[in-house]
Amino acid sequence: MKPQLARALPLLLAATILVACAGETPPEGASVPATDGQDTVASGFVTKPVAKFDTPWAMTFLPDGSALVTEKAGTLQLVDPADGTKTEVAGSPAVIDEGQGGFGDVIAGPTFAEDRGLYLSWIEKGEGGTGAVIGRATLSEGPKPSLQGLDVIWRQDKVKGNGHFSHRLAISPDKQYLFVTSGERQKKEPARDLGTNLGKVLRLNLDGTAARGNPFADRGGVSAQIWSYGHRNPLGIAFDADDNLWSSEMGPKGGDEVNLVQEGENYGWPKASNGSNYSGTDIPDHADGDGFEAPKVWWNPSVSPSSLMIYTGDAFQGWAGDAFLGALSGQALVRVDLDGTTAKKADQWDMGARIREVEQGPDGAIWLLEDGSDGRLLKLTPA
Repeated sequence: MKPQLARALPLLLAATILVACAGETPPEGASVPATDGQDTVASGFVTKPVAKFDTPWAMTFLPDGSALVTEKAGTLQLVDPADGTKTEVAGSPAVIDEGQGGFGDVIAGPTFAEDRGLYLSWIEKGEGGTGAVIGRATLSEGPKPSLQGLDVIWRQDKVKGNGHFSHRLAISPDKQYLFVTSGERQKKEPARDLGTNLGKVLRLNLDGTAARGNPFADRGGVSAQIWSYGHRNPLGIAFDADDNLWSSEMGPKGGDEVNLVQEGENYGWPKASNGSNYSGTDIPDHADGDGFEAPKVWWNPSVSPSSLMIYTGDAFQGWAGDAFLGALSGQALVRVDLDGTTAKKADQWDMGARIREVEQGPDGAIWLLEDGSDGRLLKLTPA
């Protein structure tokens, strides 16, 4: 047993873990903070509220220790984590804030220290409906930060509806590629159709073009972008220290997943899932020999994984290399023990609110963003 788990176990046994059905399009203001503005000690953590945001969606730390936070309606905030001071970044894109769509992910480019380049994702409307886009921009310096030279470099195929965009981003460890999660937009069948970029994990060059050597490059078109397929709504993506790529994915009614994402593999949706359709009809479970890549870890009932971080710090002893997920319907922070290419469930801490984002800070602290109109930024340190 890992030391931190041993210290937290009595509290974990007493906690009530909420694991209701996914509920992926919640009403505004769905977060339920347990406290407001003061440090608390629970489940082995000291939890410090730092700032509040209007429906935050993603965050990333920059080399100087500051952080960027996206708000779903379209605002980008530059935050001082020391005191929670927020400065709105000018020049953010116009976004479609409908259903699950809005301003999405933000990550620093691989050469941010030299060129201050960022990657951002958001939702736009166009012919055929709505879809996610990815843009590159430069973050200006000075007291009035702004996005300069924002340029769209990739577009998700557009369909009608406002769900399952996914649009999470990760830079490969060799700093050569941009990996993108693209949900199946609640349409099911596109996930297994190699003629669309929906329901896929994509490997792109840093300029947004399809990377050379992708498994379906010989098909041309959007097929050349595809790294893996058969995904439903992957809302987290991260590399571990051994360069393995992991994703967290919302299932239907149950069947939430953590997947080891491998080149050219089919992850089964909508033909296989350890959950069921919302109508109550059955979906065949993953099984040996079914031709699909099975999840390494899955949940039933759902926890609704919103994000994925793989911990590399030493502030929490024994946790380096493990995956951490935010849970929306589960209102929890979840730890998955990773060991090479295997994974198993570890801890699940009741946070009393829908957790939208999990990030690691420069000092090894774990940072959370609560979902909702008064979503708090929380800093977690060992108790």
